[in-house]
Amino acid sequence: MAFDPVQILSERFGAAIARAFPDAAAGGAPDALLKPTQNPKFGDFQCNAAMPLAKAVGRPPREVAQAIIDAAAADADLGAIVEPLSAASIAGPGFINIALRSDALAGLLAKFDTPALGIEPPATPQTIVVDLCGVNLAKQMHVGHLRAVVIGDALARTFERIGHRVIRQNHVGDWGLPIAMVTARLLEMQRAGRDIAALDLDAIEKLYRAAQKEADADERGLAAARKYGLGPKALAELEEQVAGAGESLARAKATLVALQNHDPETFAVWQRIADVTMRECLAVCARLGANVTAEHSAGESSYAEELAPMVDELVRRGIAEESDGALVIRNEGIEEPTIIRKSAKGGGGFLYATTDIAAIRRRVQKLGADRVIYCVDARQALHFRQVFASATRAGFATRPGAGAPSRLEHAAFGMVLGPDNRPFKTRTGENVKLSDLLDEAEERAAAAVREKNPDLPPDEARAVSTAVAMAAIKYVDLSNDRAKDYVFSFDRMLAFEGNTGPYLLYALVRIRSIFRRAAERGGAGDAWRRAPVVVGGREEKDLALALLRYPGAVRSVAESLEPHRLCQYLFELAQTFSVFVTNCHVLNAETDALRDSRLRLCDITQRVMADGLSMLGIRPLDRM
Repeated sequence: MAFDPVQILSERFGAAIARAFPDAAAGGAPDALLKPTQNPKFGDFQCNAAMPLAKAVGRPPREVAQAIIDAAAADADLGAIVEPLSAASIAGPGFINIALRSDALAGLLAKFDTPALGIEPPATPQTIVVDLCGVNLAKQMHVGHLRAVVIGDALARTFERIGHRVIRQNHVGDWGLPIAMVTARLLEMQRAGRDIAALDLDAIEKLYRAAQKEADADERGLAAARKYGLGPKALAELEEQVAGAGESLARAKATLVALQNHDPETFAVWQRIADVTMRECLAVCARLGANVTAEHSAGESSYAEELAPMVDELVRRGIAEESDGALVIRNEGIEEPTIIRKSAKGGGGFLYATTDIAAIRRRVQKLGADRVIYCVDARQALHFRQVFASATRAGFATRPGAGAPSRLEHAAFGMVLGPDNRPFKTRTGENVKLSDLLDEAEERAAAAVREKNPDLPPDEARAVSTAVAMAAIKYVDLSNDRAKDYVFSFDRMLAFEGNTGPYLLYALVRIRSIFRRAAERGGAGDAWRRAPVVVGGREEKDLALALLRYPGAVRSVAESLEPHRLCQYLFELAQTFSVFVTNCHVLNAETDALRDSRLRLCDITQRVMADGLSMLGIRPLDRM
């Protein structure tokens, strides 16, 4: 059922307009143009459809407004939630003022007050695959991974909360020549008697960078030395560098072949790199409170045996064709073809697009995905357009027996920027390690929590500081429009005022403290749980309206893939509750019945807040 009065009013007034002016509604359900009234003495909402409709039907706006009211009078569902409409409801040139019935709002809240909080499970649950995280072997997670983890986890939680089956997929970059380079380096160390088991991820990443640099031949420098006659010393050094790089690259290619053939020694070293990388990366995800585990991880290596047969099939079916020695898929509406195999001159290898097409086939045809969502930065937009179009053209995006392709969506996000409005880097220009970012957030949060509540026991203070830090980092990311860049600021995100994670946690703690005080007084008991809800004053009505918007806010996130919509809803709910609790005595209400009704309103609010925060991957607190 619909709980949000705005949705109900829009639907019912749209139906009334269609009955009053069927010709004007021929193109579809009319828009009631519903808006909140600026002055509460005129009611709660205005229907502003009469003015544009008057032009269409050639009648005066007030006459059109009266016709809408006459048609609405026959709607029993509408009459159940609004005060009677009459000619006096028409204001100005044709606005229709609408006042909601307080008893109707109370009735909706009573039906809303269940464990589901108005979120009804879908009649046909879908299988939804969410591609998130996306780490690479031999590398620490850096700030660039933050959004892929946080946004992906929030979307996955939202779909789970609605009642869909969600499969998380952490697409790990664990295959190819770059990984073979560092594997070759560790193999050399092991054969020289070094204990590579003692290497942590920082050490492996340094070796990874060194191996890449070693295999990068300075061909341009050598050409310049020869052209401009820079002397025998410079020429000899450059020739030695290029020759050494060629040897390193040849060793890496030989290592890749050994890896592809599952040579035991080579594979064991690669597995060591994978184990160290994934252990640290998954630990970072756990610190963030993101549900990304080993079972969710599917490396590019898991597709290695599928790529050649898949490409052969695409050639055989005429989907892929040769272009300058490479194999490509051409898709209508996309100028750039999708390259799925390099030319022989380029090494003849497969590309990221090849693996991603194979991943779509597995996710749709084996995992049964109705919807596949990729939480990857916006710079990959063209790549995913190509991959989605290619997989759809090949039929890989259609489940067996399904009549239409599954939805393939790129939940693209912007970059995290530093104070200089450039990609967030360290002072030396390197990527900021995500674990270092979390460490600093916890240190700053600990100082803020000590200042706010110095009496918290040390263990509880540490737990609260961690929760506040993670809430701050995640919320500042999620509350921004997903598609836009944002500037990272510890001071802004750790503030306990404004639209921040700490503010929402504190708002929830304030509500829960009301129930602690009620228990200390001993007078309220738990009778309020069965008390009728009374929606009397303006503040109570505003709070009721805000609460009843919750299911719609959650649905909008699922459809738009924009978590900031839920963040904005929770922030507005917290502000609305603050006005309510400031102006409406709860424990000191005039009567026990009013106290119990307001306690029930407080309880519904704290449950919605906790549920919404959990959907964002933020752990609610009882004290802070």
